[in-house]
Amino acid sequence: MLRVYFTPDDLARIRVLGEPHPLWEVLLSLHLLQTQQGTAVFGGWRHGARATPRPLMRTLTTLARPQGYSPDFLTPSLTTPDLDTALETMLSTGKRVLRADIGALAAETAVPPWVGGIAEGNVDMLRRLADGIRRYHAAVLAPHWPAIQAHVRASRAHLAELAVSGGLKHMLDGLHPGARWHGSLLEVPYPVDQDLDLDGRGLTLVPSFFCWQNPITFADPDRGPMLVYPVERSLDWASGGLGSQSAPRPESLIALLGRTRAAVLHTIAERPHLNTTELAGAVGTSPANASQHATVLREAGLLVTRRHNGSALHTLSSRGTSLLARPSLATTRGS
Repeated sequence: MLRVYFTPDDLARIRVLGEPHPLWEVLLSLHLLQTQQGTAVFGGWRHGARATPRPLMRTLTTLARPQGYSPDFLTPSLTTPDLDTALETMLSTGKRVLRADIGALAAETAVPPWVGGIAEGNVDMLRRLADGIRRYHAAVLAPHWPAIQAHVRASRAHLAELAVSGGLKHMLDGLHPGARWHGSLLEVPYPVDQDLDLDGRGLTLVPSFFCWQNPITFADPDRGPMLVYPVERSLDWASGGLGSQSAPRPESLIALLGRTRAAVLHTIAERPHLNTTELAGAVGTSPANASQHATVLREAGLLVTRRHNGSALHTLSSRGTSLLARPSLATTRGS
């Protein structure tokens, strides 16, 4: 669990980025490329992205590992959407910070000799790293950047609507299915226990297309505070269109729905907050089977799952609600 502690000054200094943070998207997309997570959402993109030249990928994935620590200097705490400006900021990182970041990485995994050059602030090595990031961004992310922008902008607009309609508590609770606001404390799911005291510095919320499942922040609490959180995505975002936030195309959703999964969606729509055992009983299947179907639907962005008192509670996402609102899809049954 990540616990973020606010002062009154911090509440007055919350901001939400309206454009994708180029280096967070680079880092988090590299994480996803090294896993099979989110196949329904990222499978097609991942297949194309893996054609990136192997030497370039090896260089970048040495620093951007899918699990454990990735050096904080790769994602400087700035708000510009411009990649070149972000890279120049990364290149200006001081030697003390570079040594600390690479030292933290080396404490978890063996690193090749060239990484030591980065730790010592070797200008040529840092420039090569920046050039590699630039080439990766151009080949893997830039073709989809309009879609990524559209989803990030829609997420920011959604948070603004939550803040206007229900106040900051409503907005902060809406960051993630597992987010909870308790007076001056925000709790969000996190792979390790970590505390972040804002101490009047404020908090920048970073909606991210490639952030998967749980929010992420810097390992070093002294960096300018940022909380990166996953946006909701359309299933067909990589198909070449502009990636609008409209409901997914019927054909892409029909492929997801067999008879049992359709029943799971209908049951959760009618009885939200069922736990997995209750869902299994309502649908007429085993808890293990219900959990498997819920996982597929959650990765497709059609439902969200929250943990409460040791149980997994399921509700429809806005996309799942939109799906069932389609007359042609609400009664779909497959084999």
